[in-house]
Amino acid sequence: MTALELIRALAHDATVGIVVIGPVIEPSGPTIVYADLAFGQLVGRDVNTIIGQIPRFMQGKETRRETLDTFHRALAAGERFHGYLTNYRGDGSKYRAEVDCRPLRTADCRIQNFISFEREVVRRIGRPTGSAAGRYEPVVISDDPFTNALREFAILEHASVVLFLDTSS
Repeated sequence: MTALELIRALAHDATVGIVVIGPVIEPSGPTIVYADLAFGQLVGRDVNTIIGQIPRFMQGKETRRETLDTFHRALAAGERFHGYLTNYRGDGSKYRAEVDCRPLRTADCRIQNFISFEREVVRRIGRPTGSAAGRYEPVVISDDPFTNALREFAILEHASVVLFLDTSS
């Protein structure tokens, strides 16, 4: 079973948006090779129309260039990016997304792909708490087993996990 097949099997019914992009960052950006149904709902598009595109289709006038540049630098360096972006759905409505993107590495540490976990968040009212999420909180809180597993691995949190995948099969 390949890494992508494993992700497809695990992520199919997830309530958090999961996107796998190719390892090539330049010149026009990485290509989406997998997106789960939750990601399709988040961006308001059919998953089949997302595959093969670059993530730029979600950007709009309030998407901060500075954050995109930070995201790009992290991927180009083979590092994890965790941050918040203002994105746009297929109908043009904007939303705030928490993005946790990290490299998927082969056994010999080459970057095979990047996997991104994304969810919609809203700005907290009042003072930020001391939690890892800071001034944002999820729009929908899920208790499904896959999302709980992501919490255990600190996905969509500030801890780091490096995934090593055997691509020999």
